[in-house]
Amino acid sequence: MGVYLFHVFRSFLPLHNPIGFGASDFVMFSWAALLVMLVFTRAWIQPFALTLARKTGWCMLTLAALVIGLRLALLPLHPVPAPAGADDFAYLLLADTLAHFRLASAVHPMHQFFETTFVLQQPSYSSIYPLGPAIVLAIGQLIFGQPWMGVLLSMAALSALCYWMLRGWTTPGWALVGGLLAVCEFGALNSWMNSYWGGAVSAMAGCLVFGALPRLRDAWRVRDAVVLGAGIGLQMITRPYESIFLDLSVVLFFLPEIGHRKEWPRLTRAAAPALLAVIPAAVLLLCHNKAVTGEWTTLPYMLSRYQYGVPTTFTFQADPVPHAQLTAAQQLYYEGQAAVHDAAPGFFPRLVSRAGFSRFFVLAPLILALGWFVPRLREFRFAWIAITLAIFALGTNFYPYFFPHYIAAVTCLFVLACIVGLAWMNPLAARGLLLLCGAHFFFWYGLHAIGDEPMFRAMGEYETGDGINYDDPQGRIRINQQLAAAPGQQLVFVRYFASHRYDEWIHNAANIDRSRVVFALDMSSEQDAKLKQYYPDRTVWLLEPDALPPRLVPYPNRTRPVFEEPR
Repeated sequence: MGVYLFHVFRSFLPLHNPIGFGASDFVMFSWAALLVMLVFTRAWIQPFALTLARKTGWCMLTLAALVIGLRLALLPLHPVPAPAGADDFAYLLLADTLAHFRLASAVHPMHQFFETTFVLQQPSYSSIYPLGPAIVLAIGQLIFGQPWMGVLLSMAALSALCYWMLRGWTTPGWALVGGLLAVCEFGALNSWMNSYWGGAVSAMAGCLVFGALPRLRDAWRVRDAVVLGAGIGLQMITRPYESIFLDLSVVLFFLPEIGHRKEWPRLTRAAAPALLAVIPAAVLLLCHNKAVTGEWTTLPYMLSRYQYGVPTTFTFQADPVPHAQLTAAQQLYYEGQAAVHDAAPGFFPRLVSRAGFSRFFVLAPLILALGWFVPRLREFRFAWIAITLAIFALGTNFYPYFFPHYIAAVTCLFVLACIVGLAWMNPLAARGLLLLCGAHFFFWYGLHAIGDEPMFRAMGEYETGDGINYDDPQGRIRINQQLAAAPGQQLVFVRYFASHRYDEWIHNAANIDRSRVVFALDMSSEQDAKLKQYYPDRTVWLLEPDALPPRLVPYPNRTRPVFEEPR
């Protein structure tokens, strides 16, 4: 306990930064600023905000622009995130493949050098992941020359669509409040914003579906049915397994109508355009399967499981058995996933252990608002929200692993539950909770906007719910800069030490031979010579990512076996 108290009190000491602020200074300044803003808001901004809230298009545009502006303003201290790890690289490979207007690439003649996690080498060269997240990355690459711009735009669209979804459930004013909460929780500081395998696309799909449902119940318009189908299709090509739960939630929403025969004609008229809107996504999914695996119904990750044993199976299934020759790094990754699979606790202990992930979707003060949501469960539409959240939690509990993007489709339902609770509370109490939410966001955003590296390091352990990138903890940026400064084309052999675990460094573009830098597995002097002969005009390097710090040197004559640490 003494150690924890020491860290708490240490956080209030002045830090070395340009303005001399410590944590307590930021807290007090944030409170003072927010109190002034609260008075100013009620007198001047609230009437304008209520007017804006009724203009759906302008409000969505404003929220999206707010997300973009807030994140771009942080670029001097928190630049475009550097891809880090197998998931980022696999999604970027698929994005690059799509940007070349292909669903998969041909097998490379030297493919054994490019074996890496979450990437198939046969019967095609392709990522194992679904298309949805890669589509927005490809858009960023094609339009802006930078895949991360697709992440930025998708996160902006998420906040805008969250407001649009809430307009179908509540008043314009509360919908705008929900949109602003989405900006704070899922905007500039969120880990989805600052990586390449986030959940924005799945969350957008959920907004489309859950926003269309109440609108359909009110008017049964074809337009809303098409939006419903588009959302279902988007989830299908983003999270195929979880799309089952989304479909089930739609059926449950219309249970009252299904129970009344007189409503069946209207249900049929809505179902037809919705199904038509799903067809393009279903066709795209099948075509992607065929291009990558050679089979219409075999998903890429299913083939990866057969070949490499990853991703691992559901907890009620036996461990997969790899059918391909694994590299030493792939073997470690397989054994690591198998160990987690075998050590997974029982179903309900596992479910309870994952309750803390709800913090990702709900700002801490709003947990109190959820208490006021509970009495509203007496109404079917609000009980349906709780049931849908339970379905996603129970369904994804069969995974031995869990990440928030697995249930990203229900992101807007978490926001909706908070808004319903706030609307049910005493107005003064609701304003107080919103003030705390604003204090939390502005405190951490201000720290990241004007802080420095010592401040980030000192305060990082106290920052919960955020995941913005800073510094170069894995040394990847330094290595990339070293390669960028070298003239001509480069060939980099990656040599792992015996201490290597799960940080993947072998990654390549969709067209390997035309890439300026090619990363390859260091195998043996004789084998490496074959690849050097294949690329005779490239400068050859040796990268040792497990060295401290990671080391990039001109390729030497071999002095030690592969996968062995230097003595």
